[in-house]
Amino acid sequence: MANYFNERDKNITRRLREIRDELPEFSEEFFVGIEPQTTALTRLNYAYDLRIFFDFLLHNVRAFKNYDSALDFTVDDLNKITLVNLESYLEYLSYYTFDNKEYTNSDKGKARKISTVRTFFKYYFNHDRIPSNIAAKLVMPKQHDKDIIRLESREVERLLDVAESGDGMTEHQRKIQRNTRVRDVAILTLLLGTGIRVSECVGLNLSDVDFETNAFTVTRKGGNRAILYFGDEVATALLNYIETERKALIERSQKMTTIEKDALFLSLQIRRISVRAVENLVKKYAAPAAPLKKISPHKLRSTFGTNLYKATGDIYVVADVLGHRDVNTTKKHYAAIEEDHRKIAAQVVKLRGNE
Repeated sequence: MANYFNERDKNITRRLREIRDELPEFSEEFFVGIEPQTTALTRLNYAYDLRIFFDFLLHNVRAFKNYDSALDFTVDDLNKITLVNLESYLEYLSYYTFDNKEYTNSDKGKARKISTVRTFFKYYFNHDRIPSNIAAKLVMPKQHDKDIIRLESREVERLLDVAESGDGMTEHQRKIQRNTRVRDVAILTLLLGTGIRVSECVGLNLSDVDFETNAFTVTRKGGNRAILYFGDEVATALLNYIETERKALIERSQKMTTIEKDALFLSLQIRRISVRAVENLVKKYAAPAAPLKKISPHKLRSTFGTNLYKATGDIYVVADVLGHRDVNTTKKHYAAIEEDHRKIAAQVVKLRGNE
């Protein structure tokens, strides 16, 4: 499993270096300074966001109208940026073009990009590279809580039934489904039965799974390893896939490396399945199973978390199994269930007529 994540991080690092070459030279200080506290993926997202920010300054702020590219900016130019400029950037993020492509952002997307700018300014202010931090005065977009979408028990059953039967899908989808049915059921059962992230799912190796103890090892966010457990339904689905479709794919291949052969879930091209492929198969089977809901692998994770919380009533157990570092993250997602518990509690205690 570590091999998958090591390769993923290498690819992210290569892309990060490419984007950093498009940013002002002084920004290197920022990326070097934050490296110990951030993941490669976080730094890549910062780089993407800063590329948009400097492109905005280059084309929309008069103080920089004579600059040819983002490479012309120096750290002293941060002092020329006003609060009005930053507020204009916030408005700009609603709709803009970059590299001849059009983009839009929801409040959540705006908040992330503004957070990057604030972190950027804060770094240089804290390191005495600029005299003031104007970005700290910028008001973040208001975040609206979204309803947590999860599957009901009947919808879970229908989802697995669709994956097994192909009912409700197009003829083209059914043609593919006939060759991946056992694998797809195993993936859906694993996601619904353990609540692991999609990246953790595709990163699994056969050597990570122990059917003697019904346990497996995953690499969490940040690279930490954790041992999780699965029930008999998950074990049956995984073993069925390993002994049938996966075995047939391995026997068919002549050129697989040892690392590829250890990948638990394989594509029809006999490579480790990708995150995008898992996202697509969940969407494909969920469409006829829960037509009114937009279901993704993360929604299956929420479904597991909901069921686990209902069964245990212990938010700390849910946080631990889901790999949340902060239990408040878990509470935010399952606050609605806590409210249900409080409503039930209000009806349990009777003040009169108990006898």
